[in-house]
Amino acid sequence: MSKENVTRRGCRDVFNASLVVDAEYDGMFEFPRINPTYLMPNRLIPFSKALSCSDYDQWIHFYEDDYLFERLWKNPEKYLPVLKKFNGVITPDFSLYRDMPLAMQIWNIYRSRALGYWLQRNGVSVIPNIRYGDCRTYGICSDGISKHCVIAVGSHGNLRCVADREVFLEGFDSVVSKLEPQAVVIYGAAPERFFQKYIDSGMCLVQFDSDYAVSHRKKPKQSNSNGE
Repeated sequence: MSKENVTRRGCRDVFNASLVVDAEYDGMFEFPRINPTYLMPNRLIPFSKALSCSDYDQWIHFYEDDYLFERLWKNPEKYLPVLKKFNGVITPDFSLYRDMPLAMQIWNIYRSRALGYWLQRNGVSVIPNIRYGDCRTYGICSDGISKHCVIAVGSHGNLRCVADREVFLEGFDSVVSKLEPQAVVIYGAAPERFFQKYIDSGMCLVQFDSDYAVSHRKKPKQSNSNGE
């Protein structure tokens, strides 16, 4: 998309077309292409906490409620200086619920790709997050992402319920088959019974506990002064 198409006189850029200036597109729905990355995160911090954090030796993620990071889509320039201080960013995880109309699911995939492309263009290291909703998105959720690179997925909240687990694992199989990633960053649980086959195939899985799991982790009982 050229600059002429996004700077029409008297028009506000309400669709954030400026994010994809000079982008290349992929797939039926023309998601912006994100350049491959082979970097791995050392630690993760959610976007909402990163804004007030001075420990920049970590990667920002968006595996949290959409309302906490919708502001990035509305005003990306405002948050760019903060994002650039960190090691990198896993692209936004806009929700894709199975009961969403397909148009909304496609729009949220597009928004994640557009922000990922824009961040890369502005010098931010990016790991693409892959999010899919119902089975109609399996074939398109990887569009715009290069094969054999590092990708990220969020398993948090998707493995407890049988129906959710089936959809998540079916979608994950589809993504792996299409992209053949070098490594996958998993935010949330990664039980061996579901993921060992990918490790056996030679794929690297790097798992990070969700913030929810960390906050609810049982603390060891402290002994009293009598050693009890």
